[in-house]
Amino acid sequence: MSSLEIILLQYVIPIVIILVIAWALHRLSARIVRRVVGLTGYAPERMRPHEERKRTLNDLFASAISFTGFLIAAVLILGLFVDTTTLIWMIGLFSAAFGLGARPLISDYLTGVGFIFEDTYNVGEKIEMLGVEGVVEKINLRTTLVRAPSGELYTIPNGEIRIIRNFSRGRFSTANITLKVNAADLGRAIELLEELGQEAVTLLPNLLEPWQVVSETGTIGGSAELTLLTKARFGKAAEMRPRLLALVQERLSNADIHLAG
Repeated sequence: MSSLEIILLQYVIPIVIILVIAWALHRLSARIVRRVVGLTGYAPERMRPHEERKRTLNDLFASAISFTGFLIAAVLILGLFVDTTTLIWMIGLFSAAFGLGARPLISDYLTGVGFIFEDTYNVGEKIEMLGVEGVVEKINLRTTLVRAPSGELYTIPNGEIRIIRNFSRGRFSTANITLKVNAADLGRAIELLEELGQEAVTLLPNLLEPWQVVSETGTIGGSAELTLLTKARFGKAAEMRPRLLALVQERLSNADIHLAG
């Protein structure tokens, strides 16, 4: 057997096989995870993850499988050229050097692993982090992809994420409105608005509780500015606000209280 054949059998062919397996595992990782996560369909309803969480876990686990596959492939290929004792020593030395030189990268991956266990945010949810506001499009072990309202796609390293504002998990939405009334009508307007706040809970189904009547400016002259601090069902503020404005305008008009300005 020629030296070329020996090299092919001992090194080239095993390296090619290892790389092909790692590449195939990377390509099939998403499908494997979908099958595994899909098994939760046999669990009780209360134990099944909702669709957004399932998509998030799909991305995270697929990324973890790909990373692990290529890492094992690198170790196996290295093992073809050095003995086990030397390999362990080299891995330890490389890990120490890599840990010092690639701390941000390691932080990204460790934070990504944490997202598997912490349901902080999911694909499809609207969030704000690091001054970026948008909808989460994809999460993997290293980065989070966020689509801004203006269309740009932000790639955010997981290790830099510290504070997250999740708009999709609010308990209520605010539907505050501001109005100006003549100073002469201020007393009657406050009394009418407080009574109407109690009644509005039944008239407006998306209103969670009676509103509060406050003055944010604290000034008075020929007119006074009042603000109705209003809590609507989460995500319903925009559609409730026009009905709220119409109701307030109608009741003030019926009481012969005219808005200033």
